[in-house]
Amino acid sequence: MNDDKPAEAGTSGLTDPLARPRRDFLKMLLAGTGASAMASETLLAQGAGAPFVVPSTAPLPKLETGSDVGTLWPFIEKLAARSYFPLAFTQPQFRTLKHWKQVARMKVLDLLQYTPPKWSTQGQTIKTTDRGDYVLEKVQFNTSPYFRVPAYVLVPKDAARRQTPAVIALHDHSGFYLWGKEKLVEDEDESPVLREFKQRYYAGRSLATGLVRQGYLVIVIDLMYWGERRMVLDDDPDDWRTRPANIEVDRVSAFNVRSSQYEPLVSRTLMAAGVTWPGLIFWDDIRTVDYLLTRSEVDRNRIGAIGFSLGGIRACYLGALDQRVKAAVVAGWMSSIPYQLRSDIKFSIGYSMLVPGLHRYLDYPDVAAMNAPNPLLIMMGKQDGIFNAEGVFEGYQKLKKSYEKANHSDRLILREFEAGHVLSAEMQQAAGQFFADYL
Repeated sequence: MNDDKPAEAGTSGLTDPLARPRRDFLKMLLAGTGASAMASETLLAQGAGAPFVVPSTAPLPKLETGSDVGTLWPFIEKLAARSYFPLAFTQPQFRTLKHWKQVARMKVLDLLQYTPPKWSTQGQTIKTTDRGDYVLEKVQFNTSPYFRVPAYVLVPKDAARRQTPAVIALHDHSGFYLWGKEKLVEDEDESPVLREFKQRYYAGRSLATGLVRQGYLVIVIDLMYWGERRMVLDDDPDDWRTRPANIEVDRVSAFNVRSSQYEPLVSRTLMAAGVTWPGLIFWDDIRTVDYLLTRSEVDRNRIGAIGFSLGGIRACYLGALDQRVKAAVVAGWMSSIPYQLRSDIKFSIGYSMLVPGLHRYLDYPDVAAMNAPNPLLIMMGKQDGIFNAEGVFEGYQKLKKSYEKANHSDRLILREFEAGHVLSAEMQQAAGQFFADYL
């Protein structure tokens, strides 16, 4: 980092820098900092042909960038090229997995900017429903002094007689906000709009219900901004407040559009308040583990996590930040970040998952590697158009190298399926087998 400081306000000659030739202006700026003549010439030489330094009234050149950010892409590309991920486990200075994870976790937690006071979960069961082969509980618990989170807990009928493995099922984003945890839980009276959503992304299945029928105690919480924690404004209509089962598809679509449009404002407001949105999300997910451990049926040594899309990122970070999660399934999210930047950001990295400054230190596969030595299953659809194919391949390679360096390559499973950006029936079957093998 350059520690040189610009000239003090009022330094003579700095009245109209844009009117001066660029080289003269740079010389004068460097002279005001006290830089040596040699340093001045060196810096001038480095910047002699560099674009994007001084604004100009001349028309910008026509560039075929192939990027969603147009003429800004060459500048962003140069910034990204500087990121060599100094905190990656594959860097030679990290010799042990334990030491690296301490360093990497500390950095991630610092960047998340959300560490509320430790607070009792104080779980409460609101409603219990017998679903034949399992019991569905509606519960609430604290994740901080500020949030009491609604959740569904699906409990096998024989759970009280044994120590039961548990799975945290993490719902997606999908630009579909009116429901959250309901995306993963079966309900005969659910809205036809929600049923069609499941058909599109989950092969018509309810992921959490499928897992409880395989013998796992399953918990699903509402993400902040989804489901019962959705944003309702002062003058919103009644159907957005009550979510009737017969709500029309166009009303759901209108709510989804409005919620999507407000994401930038919600993120900016949270950051202005001193926290990040993913900080809130990952903290709630970690505290979900705390809640599970208050339940006598749960085997604390057999807790897993699974998610698709945004849920996949959540599962990745949960396993990375909390070693009480012993096996994680990440579906529909893998890439090396530099490959996403040109034209694949808009549908892959939203405000709810953007950790400011993270990629100055760690690539996404480096975060995933923090799951080691625990088993990790990564699943992608070969036709998933949201992710750059080269980035997916590079992500696989980075992740494999990290698990190999940790001497746990046998605990990393990378699978691709003939599917798009979905959690197909075949993927769900593979996840079930993975949990059977490792939980």
